[in-house]
Amino acid sequence: MAELVAVIASTHHPFYHRASTSTGEDRPPFADEWVRKVEAFRETLTRARPDVLVMVGSDHFHQLWLDNMPQFLVGKAPFYDANFYNEEREFGLPRLLLKGQENLSAYVLREGLDAGFDLAFSNELRIDHSITCPIITLRPQNDLPIVPIYTNIFAPPLPQPKRFVQLGRTIRQLIESWPADERVAVIGTGHLSLELGGPRQFGPHGPDPQFDQKAVEWISSGDIEGCLAEVTLDSLHAPGNATHGFMDFMLMMGVAGEGQKADYVDTYDLFHTMEAYFTWYPNGGAR
Repeated sequence: MAELVAVIASTHHPFYHRASTSTGEDRPPFADEWVRKVEAFRETLTRARPDVLVMVGSDHFHQLWLDNMPQFLVGKAPFYDANFYNEEREFGLPRLLLKGQENLSAYVLREGLDAGFDLAFSNELRIDHSITCPIITLRPQNDLPIVPIYTNIFAPPLPQPKRFVQLGRTIRQLIESWPADERVAVIGTGHLSLELGGPRQFGPHGPDPQFDQKAVEWISSGDIEGCLAEVTLDSLHAPGNATHGFMDFMLMMGVAGEGQKADYVDTYDLFHTMEAYFTWYPNGGAR
């Protein structure tokens, strides 16, 4: 059977690539510390020696639109093109080609359907920065096959927060029952408090530091029940108009398990958002 060797949750700031590669007067003052934190975070994945990456993210209205919006979608292609033109233009993100792990994609899809999730799928999925940013930060050599899983955090009606947790638990069960001798890491990216296009977008920190503090505590301590007791679809509007991306963090808590404290926790308070990095080793440590 496959082995789940790491569970990783992080933000996916699209400007990291540009900030980290800029030089001279173009290099922002926060870039060096940001790079230091990301390189330390990267080592938590390297230590786990994965063979396959299951990547959880959310399409930013690039390929999925209101004419057809699945709640949960599994990519099952041999290769995935990335990124989109506006991401290249606005964020300086490079074009990438990512290899797919079709066998695991097919297994997650079939067994996920049988487990009670009406999963959509795509044989022609193109990937955006919710998945390519963690590739850039955690596996810049882009040498491992992936299984992309997209969630709907943008277009109401959204799944309830508990459904994200349930899917996370199911993803773990499916990985651990996959009949293959592979080491699998699950990487999911979401948001803490976040405002896009609103009056709190470019403040000195994230739009709701109190929510961010609570969120980091929930995630780092594995307090799924405490989180579910406070987080609702309605409540997520208050910390910022794009904070529903926090539900992807909740999904990753479901993968890690109730009460599972993160083995690695770090944050970085940038000018309009708090970056956050978490790693769990399900079997007690990378070997």
